[in-house]
Amino acid sequence: MNIPKTIGFPRMMKEPSEKRVFLPEFVQFLTRLGLDVYIEEGYGSREGFSFADYREGSLAVHECRREEALRQDLVLVLRSPTREDFTLLQRGHCLISMLHFPTRPRRVERLHRLDLRAISLDGIANGYNVRLVENMKAVGWNGLEVAFDWLEKQWPDFRLPHGGPVRVLILGAGMVGKHAVEAATKFGNIERNMALMEGGGPGSTATVVGRNVSGDPSAMKQLFVQTDILVDATQRRDPSQPVVPNAWLAWLPEYAVVVDLAVDPYTLETDPPVVRGIEGIPRGNLDKYVFPADDPDWEKTVPRQVPSGRRRTAVSCYSWPGIHPEACMRHYGRQLEPLMEVLVEKGYEGLSIDGGYFERALFRGTLKYWLEHGEYKPGGR
Repeated sequence: MNIPKTIGFPRMMKEPSEKRVFLPEFVQFLTRLGLDVYIEEGYGSREGFSFADYREGSLAVHECRREEALRQDLVLVLRSPTREDFTLLQRGHCLISMLHFPTRPRRVERLHRLDLRAISLDGIANGYNVRLVENMKAVGWNGLEVAFDWLEKQWPDFRLPHGGPVRVLILGAGMVGKHAVEAATKFGNIERNMALMEGGGPGSTATVVGRNVSGDPSAMKQLFVQTDILVDATQRRDPSQPVVPNAWLAWLPEYAVVVDLAVDPYTLETDPPVVRGIEGIPRGNLDKYVFPADDPDWEKTVPRQVPSGRRRTAVSCYSWPGIHPEACMRHYGRQLEPLMEVLVEKGYEGLSIDGGYFERALFRGTLKYWLEHGEYKPGGR
């Protein structure tokens, strides 16, 4: 398969609260590029869309079974398919998804073994390593909104024991961290911030630290004892090492909330292993993203060999943008339009680092590029 003629949209078979689907307006855009679109039966129904909404009278849009949606030249699904779905994809065809090559070595191995072409949406980036398909603002704002929601339930009007503004400590000053700073100073929600300002609320402050401080236990202890909300917005160079060892959580006040915006997995069977940025906290999803310190799900979601004895309420969601699904997918659709134009014109094999702006960005997201320039080692890392 070189120049694609068809594209499939399988449903995401994830948790029930995962409602994100590409919108009808994006599907119609793809038909105007000349693609025949195959949509799995029931696609979008949890968001209130019917097949008629997607078809809009176009004979290029077809309803089909899941297996057929997965057999098309291109297969587009936001979150990576299940292991079983990988075997239904056609050799030589192209999967487009959030595949996270750097922290999913087993997934890379599977794609390579099955002779699949792949483009990782999170890997599409310009020459300055800035992602072109991202919703970092939603990650920062939605995660902080949940954290402030929880804190407000425990301490109405945010009247905390120390009597001052809510103190937020953010680890990482990248794209997610920058949005987290703004969200932190506005209580994760502009409407709530306005209400608190009008009512004479205590306000909130944000402190940001990078690698030159986060590795110093003495400095971190001084910061942690004065932190009400701890935010992990790091992008680690070495995902086998945590930024915050579990023992450090004991320095936080008992009521403190830990916010996981990085949401890396525990993949301990690889060499080297992949661990969470904040050691010993659970990894949530759209069905459950708040874990009080005494929640039994800590035992279910944290591997036994990972230290987790020091606990504070943690909020973690594999898909923070999915908290507000339609706004999220409209955002992604707009970002994808110029990239899909290039892919339909060039095909996967025709992409080159010597092409135009969007072509170069697409190429950087390909499995081919990762196998050549990443840290992949055949046979398992």
